Amino acid sequence: MSRTITALPLSAEAFAPYGDVIEVAGAPDKIINQGLCGRHHDLAKLDFGSGRAGISLFDAKPRSLPLVVDMVERHPEGSQAFVPLNGVPMLVVVADDDAGRPTGLKAFVSGPGQAINLYRGTWHGVLTPLDKAGQYAVVDRIGDGSNLEEHWFPDPWTVEASGTD
Repeated sequence: MSRTITALPLSAEAFAPYGDVIEVAGAPDKIINQGLCGRHHDLAKLDFGSGRAGISLFDAKPRSLPLVVDMVERHPEGSQAFVPLNGVPMLVVVADDDAGRPTGLKAFVSGPGQAINLYRGTWHGVLTPLDKAGQYAVVDRIGDGSNLEEHWFPDPWTVEASGTD
């Protein structure tokens, strides 16, 4: 049996329980570089526990909606930020935690100029660029210990487009 959820546009308010939406919005916090650059400061709560921050580049194959989600994962030791490098929208699947198990899946589609930071321990789907291959800078924890938990659903979820895309 498959369960269905609808992917909604990514917004800071709807995504707040799971992480940060990183984007230029409103006036900059500070003007720098001889007045030619606006700095939008400290846009994500990066958390690397006992590890250190690392920057990796991911090159992900495209997917399309509807999409079957049969597994989510989380990183108990640190946050994980995804910054698109080539402007390809990504599907972001997240879930609440109920005693160590994911529940209440939600799906979002990023818009132009949006990146995300997933809080430490947030259940989430795998990196999913939509319709074209995507390249991403990923900032996450580098360190000892296990920082990956997976949950496979006996009954998968299907993510559908909202109809407003």
